[in-house]
Amino acid sequence: MTVDAVGKEAKRRAPNRPWSAAKITRIENRKLQHLPETDLKVLLDIYRVEDDDERASYIQLARAASQTGWWVGYSDVLGRGAYVDLETEAASLSSFEALVIPGLLQTPGYIRAVVLGQGVTDEHVISRRIEARMMRRQVLERADAPRFASLIDESAIRKIPESVRDEQLKYLIAATERGLEVRVVPDERGPHSAVHGAFVVMRFANDPALVYLEEVRSELFLEEDDEIDHYQRIYDETVEQALTVSESVALLNRYRS
Repeated sequence: MTVDAVGKEAKRRAPNRPWSAAKITRIENRKLQHLPETDLKVLLDIYRVEDDDERASYIQLARAASQTGWWVGYSDVLGRGAYVDLETEAASLSSFEALVIPGLLQTPGYIRAVVLGQGVTDEHVISRRIEARMMRRQVLERADAPRFASLIDESAIRKIPESVRDEQLKYLIAATERGLEVRVVPDERGPHSAVHGAFVVMRFANDPALVYLEEVRSELFLEEDDEIDHYQRIYDETVEQALTVSESVALLNRYRS
């Protein structure tokens, strides 16, 4: 089977997972750092590996290889970690958030407030989520960090709890001073192109782009060209409606009190 045929068959069997010929090539060339067990089982089915012992040996190898990813230790709060895996390999991340501050820009106090707002009260779970989010932030501190650009609706700024507002806003402002592109879409612009919800356009050095949509209980990856073009167009149109970085910093400072 060609990698293109395998990618199409995998997409048919597991449409909620990101599949492409490029991904199959990365797996075959040992370029994919983390191969989820669910993905491996799909491939074993496609390749008609039916012997239980043989399947078990592949699964054991995949689990051992996956230990190189820090997120494996946080599977209790990150699940399979598919998005985090891709995030660490991305060349660029272009995100829009409507109601919350982007994950890579959240402070510990803000994370706690968001988790509590979701009805989670177990202190251990809260601490684990904060730890995992802090680990994720390290991707922006690498020498080969992805180019990061984020559009944030002003609604998300207004929803920051007063108790953690100053800390969170200071961090956003500091992020722009480090060269990150953080821009606010102000209320005064009214409805805009991205008003229907959050998304991330992920681009890679040697692989096709993806669009990530976070659902309430699942992760959705889009990889068809027309889907990526659609969300890139929405992002570009929203950039035109957003404040500049310096104007955004001025607005964030006005919210500090």
